Order: sequence, then structure tokens, then C-alpha cells
Amino acid sequence: MRPALLILASLSAPAATSTCTGVLCNPEALAPYFARLTATAEARGTPPVHILQIGDSHTAGDAVTGAWRDLLQARFGGGGRGVLPPGRPYDGYVTRGVTASMSPGWAIGATFGKAAAAPRPPLGLSGFSMTAMRSGASMALNAAPGMGFDRLVLCAIGGPDAGGVSVRFDGQDQGRLDFAAPSSRPICRTIRSTTLRASVEIVAASRSLTITSWATFQDDGGVALSNLGVVGSQLAHFARTDDAVVAEELKAYRPDLIVLAFGTNEGFAPHFDPVAFEAVLRSQITRLRLLSGNVPMLLLGAPDSLSRQPALRANAPGALTGCEGVGEQSMLFAPPALAAVREIQRRVAGDMGLAWWDWQSRMGGPCAARNWVQRDAPLMRGDYVHFNSAGGLEVARRLQADLDRGAATAE
Repeated sequence: MRPALLILASLSAPAATSTCTGVLCNPEALAPYFARLTATAEARGTPPVHILQIGDSHTAGDAVTGAWRDLLQARFGGGGRGVLPPGRPYDGYVTRGVTASMSPGWAIGATFGKAAAAPRPPLGLSGFSMTAMRSGASMALNAAPGMGFDRLVLCAIGGPDAGGVSVRFDGQDQGRLDFAAPSSRPICRTIRSTTLRASVEIVAASRSLTITSWATFQDDGGVALSNLGVVGSQLAHFARTDDAVVAEELKAYRPDLIVLAFGTNEGFAPHFDPVAFEAVLRSQITRLRLLSGNVPMLLLGAPDSLSRQPALRANAPGALTGCEGVGEQSMLFAPPALAAVREIQRRVAGDMGLAWWDWQSRMGGPCAARNWVQRDAPLMRGDYVHFNSAGGLEVARRLQADLDRGAATAE
């Protein structure tokens, strides 16, 4: 196993375009996903359409992704909760649609944050890992109504010393998943049920087992939407994940659409390096295309966000956009790096031929966050960065409306 590197391999990618204009650019790059979604009504008894979103706190908080999940599942049918980080990897961990719990006895690893100190175990799509420190350490998921499942996937690091786990569905023993292997390598195991289940508990049979992710699906058509976000992270932190782990998980979880949703934390960095950001963006798009086998990708532009921190007034070249008061004297402003992030995202999407959604534009353009916070029924929190439940629903509605229009033009 190795950490993610700049991948220079050639692969069959969508045809590149020279420009990326409009609210949703390059919708034709999503044609395979649109076709799969259209066919799901006739796909009963088969795995759901799977959307896999990777990002920062906007993804981790699940305000937008959770509302988008609800919209799609109401329209096309439920496909389960999808992929989750193992256990409860941090305080305040949000699991809309399921309740996650775990016992003491686990060591947490992460791509970013207090659990990211080296040496880190190999990490995958979720950005987190849990290593059993004692026999009997357990973790569980309890599904909310409508989130029942008939397939569990558990991904861990196998090896000569790797242990196994016992599995219970609704308190009933389902046997053991073993991760022993001649050499260290990522392994994803699956258990299926002939009936819908509402809970799963796994119990470590011994120490020396590192779990990188798990998932619950209902294989009866419909849609599953996985939100894998690390609070405070940037795309450069996702680059710390291990190629072999990510490849094994993508093979097991089989997404039909990968959504990349970074940019806010890059835009709020004290010093933004546009060259480094563009290099990471291009390399991670190339990497995910290679490891996933060219699954369609949607790049979300950074949403409109504002700050009052003086240190961010000049975190990148460019004019300051003041949103409270007059110009340079404004106390509430958009850090200049955010505009630079969006411009790079748009240009790279055009160059590499992937879909890009202009989140800021669909909020109303520059300074929209002020209106979303200060309206009578706020759609954002008072930090001018994060969305509340009502705002998440509004963003999800606008995103899906644009995707529906894109699907019509991509036919």
C-alpha cells in the first residue's frame, strides 16, 4: 500500500473542452449516471444507484447531502444509507438516517485533525480508520425508518496478524468476517440478508484489526447517497489516503457518481497557493478516474461564504469583495482566495472535461451568504459559512433542478 501520488498514467477520460460556462458545465460528462438513474425504476432487486460525495464540513454535516438524499429517495426509492466512516470518529459526528455508536477500545486515525498525527494507518475514502485495541471492542449502526438494509460491507486492512469480527443483525448472529491474509492489503467483505434489517453490530474478535469504512445498502433499486466529509479538511488532505485502500473500497462500493466538494477551507486559508491547489485538484481528479475506472464525476464549486477575520482580507491577490459597508472598509467580506478557488475549479473542469456546478451563482452570487443569514427565515448559520437544515434543503433542490436540466440536454 502507498499514499496517493501525482498520477501521470494515461487513461481513457472524457473529451476535454476549452471552456466551462453556465451554472452546470459539461453535463454530458454525467450521461452514464443520468442513464443509470433513469433506469432505476425498472431495476428492482438490484443494487441502488450510488452517489459518493467526498468533501469537507459541508459534506460531513449532511445538511445538503442529507436533503439531496431525501429528495432522490422520495423520487426513485431508498437504497440504504451508503458508506460511512467506522464508529464515531469525532465528537459531534452527524449520522442522518442512522445512529452510530461504539464502545471504548478503538484508536482513531484520520487524514486531518487531532487524529491525523503520524504514523497513520492506511486510510480510504472516509478519511478515518478505527483500530481495535482490545478483543470485544464493538461498534453499531441503528437505521431510522426507511433506511433498512439487506447488505453490509465492511472494509479493513487484512494481513497475517489481522483479526476478524463477529456480526449481528437485529441482535441475531450472522457469523464472522475474517481479514487474515498472507500479506498486508485492504479487504472489503460483504454479508447479505434475505430480509430488511434495522441494526448491525460488529465485535472485534481480537486486536490488530483496522477498519477503514463500512456501508449499509438495500439492493432493490432506488438511490443511496454517501457523504464522506472531514471537518476542516482540504483536498490536499484527501490526497493522504492510500491508493490500494481507495481502489478496494471503490470496487466494493461501486459508485455511479463521484462528487468532489472541497474549496471552502482552501479559500479560508491564511495564505492560498493557486499553483499548489491546481496541481492537487488535477492530480486527484486523475487519480479518482484511474482508481474508479472513469466513474462520472461532478465538481462542486465552493459556495458563497463570508468572514470578518482581518487576516483573510488579503489571503490571495485580487480585489476584496465587501458585503457590509463600503468596499475596503467592509467588516464582512469574501476572502479573495475563494474567488481564486472557484476560477481554478471552473477552468480545470473545462480542461479535463468533467461536470462543474457553480454553487455560489445558484445562491445568488457574491455576498449571497449575507442574505441567506440575515433573512427572516435564515438558510445559513451565523458564521456565514455553514448551512442549516432549511438552507441544505434549498441548496439540494437547486442542485437537483440543475442536474435534471442537464440530464435533458445530455440525452
